[in-house]
Amino acid sequence: MESSTDGVHQNMFTCHLCSLSTPFTYYGQKPPNTRAIVLLEECFVTKDPFSPDRERFLILGSNCSLCHITVCVGTGCSLFYTKRFCMQCVNKHLDQFPPHIQAELAKKKQPSKTEPQSTSKKLHSSEEDEVVSKSVEQTPSKNDSRTHEH
Repeated sequence: MESSTDGVHQNMFTCHLCSLSTPFTYYGQKPPNTRAIVLLEECFVTKDPFSPDRERFLILGSNCSLCHITVCVGTGCSLFYTKRFCMQCVNKHLDQFPPHIQAELAKKKQPSKTEPQSTSKKLHSSEEDEVVSKSVEQTPSKNDSRTHEH
């Protein structure tokens, strides 16, 4: 997909869990204007608005490999472990993930131990906004587990 900057209708990415909505410029594994980068999953990608470098891009999200809903890369919305999983599917199938992933997720839930389980799965809206904005602002690095250079 070509980037659209001339006022023509842009494709919109919307996370089904946190409702983050933003235009995307590409969907796939090989973002345009990049050299030798192949993403490990089909992703919604946009140009990095904070960089003049045309090769810089932001990964917005992808589709859950189990239920196929569109989710952002925010830690409250999805997890990438060989494939993208929405947090609803992660919680539903937690016992099928390796022990180190289960332990990492348990650590993240510790601060909300006083909350009932049903509400601890969803972040409060201010926390959610902060998590999503931090994730979307990060540019994948060469060491990012979601990218592989050829």
